[in-house]
Amino acid sequence: MDGLKIFTATHILYTLVCFLLREMGITFVRKPWSEEESLACLDDDVREWFKSRFKTLTPPQRYSFKLVSMKKNVLITAPTGSGKTFSAFMVVLSELFRLSKEHKLEDKVYCIYISPLRALDNDVYKNLLVPLGEISRKFKGEVDEIRVGIRTGDVSSYEKQKQLRKPPHILITTPESLAITLNSLRFVEKIKGAQWLVVDEIHELASSKRGTHLSLTIERLQHMVEDGFVRIGLGATLHPLEEVARFLVGYENGKSRSCTVVDVSWFKPFDLKLVCPTEDIVYTDADELNQLMYKELERIIEEHHTTLVFTNTRSGTERVVHHLKQSGRFPEESIAAHHGSLSRGIRWDVENRLKEGKLRVVVSSTSLELGIDIGYIDVVVQIGSPKSVSRCVQRIGRSGHGLEDTAKGVIIGMDRDDLVECGVMLECVKKRRLDRVHIPCNCLDVLAQHVVGMALNRKWDVKEAFDVVRSSYCYHSLRYENFVSVLHYLAGHYADLQDRSIYGKIWFDEEDGVFGRRGRYTKVIYYLNMGTIPDEVKVDVYTMKPKRYVGSIEEDFLERLRRNDVFVLGGSTYRFRYARGMRCYVDELKDETPTIPAWFSEMLPLSYDLAVEIGGFRRKIEGRLSKKKSIDGLVSRLPADERAEKVIKDYFIMQYKYAGVIPNDKRVVVEKTWDLKGRRLLVFHSLFGRRVNDALSRVFAIVLGKKLHLDVGVTVNDNGFSLILSKDKRFDVDELFNEVFSVDIGTLLRDNIRRTELMKRRFRHCAARSFLILRNYKGHKISVRKQQVGAERLIRVCEEIDPSFPIIEETYREILEDLMDVEKAEKVLKGLKEGKIVYDAIETGSPSPFAHGLVLLGEADVVLMRDRRERLMELHERIMREIT
Repeated sequence: MDGLKIFTATHILYTLVCFLLREMGITFVRKPWSEEESLACLDDDVREWFKSRFKTLTPPQRYSFKLVSMKKNVLITAPTGSGKTFSAFMVVLSELFRLSKEHKLEDKVYCIYISPLRALDNDVYKNLLVPLGEISRKFKGEVDEIRVGIRTGDVSSYEKQKQLRKPPHILITTPESLAITLNSLRFVEKIKGAQWLVVDEIHELASSKRGTHLSLTIERLQHMVEDGFVRIGLGATLHPLEEVARFLVGYENGKSRSCTVVDVSWFKPFDLKLVCPTEDIVYTDADELNQLMYKELERIIEEHHTTLVFTNTRSGTERVVHHLKQSGRFPEESIAAHHGSLSRGIRWDVENRLKEGKLRVVVSSTSLELGIDIGYIDVVVQIGSPKSVSRCVQRIGRSGHGLEDTAKGVIIGMDRDDLVECGVMLECVKKRRLDRVHIPCNCLDVLAQHVVGMALNRKWDVKEAFDVVRSSYCYHSLRYENFVSVLHYLAGHYADLQDRSIYGKIWFDEEDGVFGRRGRYTKVIYYLNMGTIPDEVKVDVYTMKPKRYVGSIEEDFLERLRRNDVFVLGGSTYRFRYARGMRCYVDELKDETPTIPAWFSEMLPLSYDLAVEIGGFRRKIEGRLSKKKSIDGLVSRLPADERAEKVIKDYFIMQYKYAGVIPNDKRVVVEKTWDLKGRRLLVFHSLFGRRVNDALSRVFAIVLGKKLHLDVGVTVNDNGFSLILSKDKRFDVDELFNEVFSVDIGTLLRDNIRRTELMKRRFRHCAARSFLILRNYKGHKISVRKQQVGAERLIRVCEEIDPSFPIIEETYREILEDLMDVEKAEKVLKGLKEGKIVYDAIETGSPSPFAHGLVLLGEADVVLMRDRRERLMELHERIMREIT
């Protein structure tokens, strides 16, 4: 009877959810059409070619052919190698061939394909030429030619002129090139008749400002195309599907446009394994651990024909490739690296050799995650955690490229936290739980760029332009006053900015509610400065007394530094003082422990969703240990080898024996302790991912610093954060939490961020996107140093003009919402305040096992790895002495 009640309740809930989604314009197709019904959608000759080349339809094709032929907006999520590209294109090719045979094919663009990678554009171009060529040859010149063309930054002006005379019927492009195309008035006439728009790797685009930019470009195109067009989105790891669907189709009259979701993302089987190189990960020294890791990696490579290895940093990629070449076990020419710092030519060569089966192993950081055609991969090896379930699926999904093949993935865990994290991550893959995508919304810098682009075309009614902008999912909640504030800025209504040689790019008549193009150089400024990816260079580091050049650091790393942070460069330690332009000034120190590891800026942050899953696993473990029950059953459910299982079990048992508590998703543990140098630490075991912990650590450090009248040092990782305190200061943990509960953390963080390098650097990025600072003027590239110096002056001017100046507001939004996760941080604090999450304060003579990673975080540098392992052993021995 109870089962019947549960079934009935579940069925009612499911029906209600489906009804609500239909009301929002999003529907899920649950049943595929038959092969006959699907193929019946195709032209006879296209169908004949398809059946001659493929045995059967793939799962996404069984759903999509019919939907695309019905002119439905479709979001397709399916694994790599499942025929997604043809899912989108076969009906398009069919329609073009029908027109071609009837000699009704016009000189215009019918279909626009957009991907985030030029290499992917090239792959799609080649893949489309095959059916076009083979089907056309059957007619021996009796049909009109169907043209496919690429339009990206790599395409010559001559080729673009040819496209103007004879436009491609299928245009392959990138988000940036499509935005430029909308302002090419002659070519825009060729795309006004577009009937289909395909967005590939949509998950990659949606999670960044490139996607925000693209969403506005698509809505501007929609406004130009009289009858609209069918939108088709493709991706392998999309969650939540409803939100990504709304990102694809946008809004009309305040409601989401309709979209049908095809979800066949999990039909492909996965073979997953977490391995540990040693049974004793604590007492194995750094060199031996590395050798064991390479031994494991070499064994996997030898057992497979082609292995793709992912590391989490570019420097890690180079180290692995160097070792494999030095080992002599594989021919040097069969080993290659692939990452963003290599030239395009080298990357293309690696991709082509992979396709041709000439490489035994390729090592990559992130550049081979996306669906570039790299041929058949037997196995993917991940060294260390990829930090999110979606990224894990994306990477492992690169193996077993055939439809019926199994995606095989091995993760090599290199420390205890890594092993727990990866074990739970692989369990989430088995349970089909992906991380939620974060889509940046209401980005005022991207908006400013598009407003200038819109003004170049014609005079706009403000309300009409606002409606176009609000039809984008990323701007459907934009407030009218924020839109007008951007118009005021772009129109040069601030005299103080003109004094700084920053002039209006548009004219804006607020009384009549219209705006348009202003100045003859505006078009040049737009073309030379548009896009969302900021210029990044290395920052030179100098000591102050005596002034001496000591090396360089990445700008991403500099923006993480706060005054008095200590970091390692070239084997020596330095205290950060301040930065000017692209120079960083430091004091050299002796025998100081770093607070920021050198690789910090390269590390991917743990996703909040995966962090909560790990917290839930910890909670189950604590439940068993508190009842003196075995945890073997819980740990053995993880797809891990025996050595990994042993390390995970020992780690949890030791933590519980020593601290009597295991921090989890419902329990934050605040540990008062001391590090090996006798410094007093307050360790917050808050497993919510680095983006959330970045925000939380600043809040607690600010409140405690004010309370104790001192600067509080901070170290942050995915599992928590620690505050470095003075020995003689006393405080009460309950009082600290109560004070944190009483503050507005958004306001507190804004005040704290204002004077940081983070604010200075991010303001330059936002200012460059919004044309407040130019990266290129009249064809002359402006150095990043000059851009940065200009930004540091302008930020003060803009604040004096208006504290809510749109580009300053966008800088704060980007830092708090995209770089950090203030929304989730507020959710955690609310849970703590309401008792839904509890906090326990404990005192330990030495840091508990779960705190070791945080305590040693500053020393996790390549140069100091041996010292770090020795200190880990020392901390471990202290724990062992106390619990035995």
